[in-house]
Amino acid sequence: MEQATASRSTSSYQSGVTGSAVNNEANSSGVSWAAVIGGGFVTAALSLILLALGAGLGLSSVSFWSNGGVSTSALGSAAIIWLILMQIMSSSMGGYLAGRLRTKWANIHTDEVYFRDTAHGFLAWAVALVITAAFLASAATSMAGATASSGEGTGSARAAQAEGRESTPGEYLIDTLFRSDRTTPDSNSASVRGEAGRILANSLRQREVSAEDKTYLDNLIAARTGISQTDADKRVSDVFARAQQTAEMARKTVAHSLLWIFLALLIGAFCASCAATIGGRQRDHVVIV
Repeated sequence: MEQATASRSTSSYQSGVTGSAVNNEANSSGVSWAAVIGGGFVTAALSLILLALGAGLGLSSVSFWSNGGVSTSALGSAAIIWLILMQIMSSSMGGYLAGRLRTKWANIHTDEVYFRDTAHGFLAWAVALVITAAFLASAATSMAGATASSGEGTGSARAAQAEGRESTPGEYLIDTLFRSDRTTPDSNSASVRGEAGRILANSLRQREVSAEDKTYLDNLIAARTGISQTDADKRVSDVFARAQQTAEMARKTVAHSLLWIFLALLIGAFCASCAATIGGRQRDHVVIV
């Protein structure tokens, strides 16, 4: 009889403890969104501040004149290093705050607390990435719209576009096709250059100049510049080769930049997660008085 009573008491006590733990677990959220959003905003703000600082330092160290300022390779290496440092500093600060400001979980195993702190840091980094990407995309769209509006609103800008005087590498290559020792004013020079540019762009997509397009360009260049058909054909081949090299260099530059951005963001996510565990551990060790 006494053993049965003791057994019922023990089972009642265990069920009460289990029920209390279940109730505590059910009433406590696994994510402190206030801390996550706060850490994300801090990370995004620091990223933009450090980005502005790095852009200012980079522009102050370059020069538009030859043999002035740092070289392009040195500037690219410095930009990569600064991008990684920027992610380390901003992500660590945001992750630490997300872990330090989160709600303290009671009756939770240490491994679960460690996992949740790591998740808080990663979530803060993800929120910051979305905020920063949205801000930069909005700023780029606004700048592009302002540039287009100013270009359409001024007569000089419209005249410059109509005459094909835009300062772009593609326009420069097109201009080299029609260089001549003699001056022959023509009101349709912009349309001719535009047509040649479209032919060149299509040839770049096809990776070769078709025989029909090449013959047409040869005749057009020879008629407008006064050079022989052979020289015109050589000029088309040289310009197309240079355009291919320029496109290939642009492709490699974009690819390398994306790979380095991926590495920097990956390092930022790791730093935010580790910093959140440090902040969470210090949060749990705070003595309540």
